[in-house]
Amino acid sequence: MKLKFAIIDRRLLTILLIVFVQMVGTSMVHPILPLYAQSVFALDAQIITLLITAFFAAQFLAGPFIGRLSDQRGRLPILLISQIGTVIAFLMIGFAQSAAVLFLARVLDGVTGGNIVVAQAYVTDIIPEKRRTEALGYTMAAFGLGFIVGPAAGGILASRYGPQVPFLFAAAAALITVVLTWFTLEESLSNEDKARNRDSENSRLRLAELIRNVPLVAVLIVSFMSRFGMGLLIGTFALFAEAVLFRSHDFATVSLGVGLMLMVVGIGQFLTQIFLLPAALKRYSEPLIVLIGAVARAASMFLLAIALEPLIGTLSLAIFALGSGLLYPPLQSLLTKTVARELRGAVLGLNQSAMNLGVILSTAIAGTLFTLNPALPNWLGGILYCLVLVPGAFLWAWARSNGGMRRERLAVTAQ
Repeated sequence: MKLKFAIIDRRLLTILLIVFVQMVGTSMVHPILPLYAQSVFALDAQIITLLITAFFAAQFLAGPFIGRLSDQRGRLPILLISQIGTVIAFLMIGFAQSAAVLFLARVLDGVTGGNIVVAQAYVTDIIPEKRRTEALGYTMAAFGLGFIVGPAAGGILASRYGPQVPFLFAAAAALITVVLTWFTLEESLSNEDKARNRDSENSRLRLAELIRNVPLVAVLIVSFMSRFGMGLLIGTFALFAEAVLFRSHDFATVSLGVGLMLMVVGIGQFLTQIFLLPAALKRYSEPLIVLIGAVARAASMFLLAIALEPLIGTLSLAIFALGSGLLYPPLQSLLTKTVARELRGAVLGLNQSAMNLGVILSTAIAGTLFTLNPALPNWLGGILYCLVLVPGAFLWAWARSNGGMRRERLAVTAQ
């Protein structure tokens, strides 16, 4: 385990801390929001999953703009604006008096929710290409740590003090990220970089060029399909846990149980990033690691579909976390290698939009599928992760074909 790399760059450590605190706050919300909407506002499953859809729909529309704006105006100001929007959104949910306010808050958080995209762009700015997957892996490890603390804390707070309290704590955590960013982080793009990104012909991602960039399209397809499967899980997991895994238990027990189970996702993701991913990178290519991650996710969804007890459900989430830890960092690294430097923020925003589109569509139908059969979203998710193997296999074959990924990146840069 080469922690020396992470220790060398103070900026990377600061970004990891910011991501960790942000994810503590965000992951407090995920297990509680569906139960909160159900118990306080009497919303049914179809409407509850649309709360998730509203967030990702807003982020889908804003993602490319936020990423592109960070290329042109700098990472730091966009990161601060995004974080402040998250603070306001969490406060709105905590003090909401109607379901309409819940939806408005989720839209606001989605529109300003480019902080993770910008943080990833920041990492690609400061870390050399040969270390980029490792650095993005550390970022995912910070995600994992946040998911260890956040869901458990959210479940405990909701069970002891009521469903509104986790949102107020999440707002406080988001506010801490604003302070950390303002006082400890420096801009990663020089004035010359920002001017070049505004004026360069390479800095515009045109549709025709995107379509011709076959590896980029393949990455976007993998991102979309994998996120679609994840949307089916996050859209219905709390409801599935209440109906199947913790049937006949009260709100407090379900909230605590869901929080602790999602904590396992954080632990599994963290351990995967720190131990498994660095070892895998030494032996396997990035596209092959993506394939392994997709297989793990498929297996986890199928296992959850047949789970009737919390123990089996927890095991499925652990496997899902392993798949996430292996799939996303190499996929993001491959993404940044398909375009010119001037387009890193834009293409990360585009990828975020592709993922958000997957969540939009999946959460829009997840409630209906759950109503038909609580396990149906999990079965469909497993099937979709099997289909991810098709574009994933193409990426693997392309990368093995005379350095295909590098040739495509250079071709786009030269345009």
